[in-house]
Amino acid sequence: MAWDEAGQLLSHKMNQFAAIRSQRGIRVLIAAVAAIFVLSIFLLLPSASTTKVLGFGQGHQTATQSSAGITAGITIDTTLITDLAQYFADYPIQKPFKEKYGELGRRNRVLRDWLTQAEASSNPTTKSLLLNAVEEVAISQYPFLQNPQQPKSPHPVQDLRASFTPNSAGIVIPTSDKTLRYAAHLIGSLRSVLNSTLPIQVIYAGDDDLSPPNRNHVSTLAAAGPAITFLDILTLFDDTTLKLQTGGWAIKAFAALGSPFEKVILADADAVFLQPPEVLLHQEAFLHKGALLFHDRLLWKHAFEGRHDWWRDQIRRPSDEMNASLVWTEDYAEEADSGLVVLDKSRPDTLMGLLHICWQNSYEVREETTYKITYGDKESWWLGLELAGAQYEFSKHYGGIVGWENVDEQGRRGVCSFVIAHVDAKNRLLWYNGSLLKNKGQGGMENVYQVPEKWMIDAEWVKGARKQDHSCMVNGEVRSLTEEEMGVLDRSIGLAKMVDAMVQSA
Repeated sequence: MAWDEAGQLLSHKMNQFAAIRSQRGIRVLIAAVAAIFVLSIFLLLPSASTTKVLGFGQGHQTATQSSAGITAGITIDTTLITDLAQYFADYPIQKPFKEKYGELGRRNRVLRDWLTQAEASSNPTTKSLLLNAVEEVAISQYPFLQNPQQPKSPHPVQDLRASFTPNSAGIVIPTSDKTLRYAAHLIGSLRSVLNSTLPIQVIYAGDDDLSPPNRNHVSTLAAAGPAITFLDILTLFDDTTLKLQTGGWAIKAFAALGSPFEKVILADADAVFLQPPEVLLHQEAFLHKGALLFHDRLLWKHAFEGRHDWWRDQIRRPSDEMNASLVWTEDYAEEADSGLVVLDKSRPDTLMGLLHICWQNSYEVREETTYKITYGDKESWWLGLELAGAQYEFSKHYGGIVGWENVDEQGRRGVCSFVIAHVDAKNRLLWYNGSLLKNKGQGGMENVYQVPEKWMIDAEWVKGARKQDHSCMVNGEVRSLTEEEMGVLDRSIGLAKMVDAMVQSA
């Protein structure tokens, strides 16, 4: 069957289906420059002002507080800003990287403040000075920002921000030929089961990553919603320092940064939604902080001492969000499930946090440190936001489970499966990772689907010995999925089977 014929048939079937429903010296120098910078700003303030201002790496603050500080009539020391920008540009963070994550975060806090002040300034000369300072530092520190289409642009940050559609929101799904099947399941469910009308963009790293025929196949899943769009990330960022075709998880951060949506819902291809993704944009955590993250499971307490020592060395002044973390306070192993991340890139603090995340996932940094100390991209998300002084918030619960009831050898009732589940602010099931398959990682079960019946959260994890072995939660309340939730999953599985059949026949 030809691809276009397969697409037409699949679209027809979906419509029918839907109808049914470093060095010490450098550190000292930076500290000295920072102190002079802060003191200079405060000396220029009116004596009656008590407003926080353009501090070098000042703490986690809201966007409103930042704006208030900027509109207080601050006099800009142009020589100081120029000298500081030139210093950062002349001495970018270089290998070895392990001990410099925190230092880069402090620099990004300065860039955040410059961006915020530039946005609030009514003086064209001041605005231009601040924006040029940001660009000078960014070009030196983040060479990947040089767009292959505009390799000589002197303002890649401005170019990138101008590519964001104002007030837009959408779903971003990085995928490849290897994960196409799961991405197709996800898109089909979002459009034809949950009836989401949010635009969806699929992001890939060149034709060898996601072939043109497979992109055509994904296009047929749009149903009644907006057309599925595609972005080859290699056309947007200079891949020299990234190597995204072989980077695996690394593409995710750049997908979030490069997407034209201001508000980005970044989802792994194997994510499964039980509610329309639109609800994410209305969660209080996202509305107030501009970045919503989800916790991983509470596992392996005190098992990764080196990881925690490194975090504490880089995070010298933890935020309130960090101080509320059980991973931070009780030494559990893993903080974040990065299968779903929601970001508002219109906020300067979020944008600078995302730049730090991207740096962590660049080739040399991830190979030397990020993927060696932690598992893949998972911890880079909160760490980048934390170090850059960006506002963010985790879902209130650590990862739960959706699956099937089980009684173990000790007589404990629990719920077992191969996924991690998450709830919304009202403690209703929202999404889980791992695909619609009963066990995505087990050989011989590539086509086995089963609607889960039970779920549990805020209980004790019993981890499977191998990745393909199921895990369980015990010593908690065994809850039943609602008829509506089971219906969503049943219809999503039915659609997934149709998608599988069309892929095989094509």
